[in-house]
Amino acid sequence: MNLDLSPEKLLAAYSVGIFPMADDDGSMHWLAPDPRAILPLDGLVISRSLRAVVRRGEFDVRFDADFAGVMRCCADRSEGTWISKDILIAYQRLHALGFAHSVETWQDGCLVGGLYGVVIGGGFFGESMFHTATNASKVALVHLVQRLQQRNFVLLDIQFMTEHLSSLGAKEIPRDEYLDRLSLAIELPRSFVSDDSSHG
Repeated sequence: MNLDLSPEKLLAAYSVGIFPMADDDGSMHWLAPDPRAILPLDGLVISRSLRAVVRRGEFDVRFDADFAGVMRCCADRSEGTWISKDILIAYQRLHALGFAHSVETWQDGCLVGGLYGVVIGGGFFGESMFHTATNASKVALVHLVQRLQQRNFVLLDIQFMTEHLSSLGAKEIPRDEYLDRLSLAIELPRSFVSDDSSHG
């Protein structure tokens, strides 16, 4: 099934709680999970060992330095991936427009971990994360939450619950509650990158 993945369509979909995903064969679907997984911005669980890694500065953390690279690494994590070529193109287009961002961890000049997502108003809609070095994606998540807190975001949507995300403080909420939170978040004038931009 071919979907309209234009920036306008994607932003409209996220604004009502829907996002696209591709099957292994490249066919596309719109999804709206119920329950929905979120990570409360005041509820991130940081272990003592992870806190030490962050404090020591083992990784160089960057924002939007290699958005396409993060997407490619997320897509390459396994044989089957929902990040199809069309998804790659669509989200790089969103990034160019200021509505998609990456948080990256680098080591010795190499990209070793990160995550990316979509930003609308005061909501960050996490899409995927990867790591090739221990703790690299967790450090990226810590810095994401710090950035969202600093800039007064109110929603970190992570779509689906996993055991890993649960251990970091994620929780599931009913779709109705999610939509209430979403409608409030997307109306807020927030900026992920700069103070002079309302969309990203």
